[in-house]
Amino acid sequence: MRAIYVKKKYLYLCVLLAAVCLAVAVETNRQAQTALAPYHAGIPEKSLVTLTVNVDWGNEYLPELLRILDEQQVKATFFLTGRWAAENPKLARQIAEGGHELGNHGYHHNSPNACGKEEIMKEIKQAEQAIFDATGYRTALYAPPSGESEPHVIEAADRCGYRTILWSVDTIDWQNPDRQTLLDRVESKLTAGSIILAHPTAVTVAALPQIIAMVREKGWDFGTVSQNID
Repeated sequence: MRAIYVKKKYLYLCVLLAAVCLAVAVETNRQAQTALAPYHAGIPEKSLVTLTVNVDWGNEYLPELLRILDEQQVKATFFLTGRWAAENPKLARQIAEGGHELGNHGYHHNSPNACGKEEIMKEIKQAEQAIFDATGYRTALYAPPSGESEPHVIEAADRCGYRTILWSVDTIDWQNPDRQTLLDRVESKLTAGSIILAHPTAVTVAALPQIIAMVREKGWDFGTVSQNID
């Protein structure tokens, strides 16, 4: 009878240990997935808003966009494709010399969701080198083209030492809306910690002074992605 009791007690302990191990494994996996989750916004308590500008075209609008940011003392985060940086080193250096943060937008602006991890990593590393060659700036933030962020994309970026950045406010400026439509889009979703996605377009340049005023009227200020999320 005693032997049966001991066996039951041993069985109970084994089941308990297995349950604990499973719970630890689930929590570890949850934490790993959380750590790899892309950033859509920053920390609200910081009362910062970030303007991100994805650059693969739009050279004709960049000088004026940079002038406005400099005049308003706003630092933004520019995500450059590697091919653009390689073809436009002078403009890339101008962005960096303006004190803006540089990020990685892949090399060719292809579809990362349609690529394997190795190809995504190659795109990131090639872009990193091209941006460094043009500016001397070593990137550590990745904005996947078109916001494509399947788990394997984020994992590939993480293996390259990158954090993946998305957005909470999309201007959709590449569709060339009128200025008021763009401003309404921003205002309707703007909160402390927001990351605003934009591109070098005519309508963004036209709306930028009012976007800056809108943010500051709410008692917030601008910061780079790193300043907003860390």
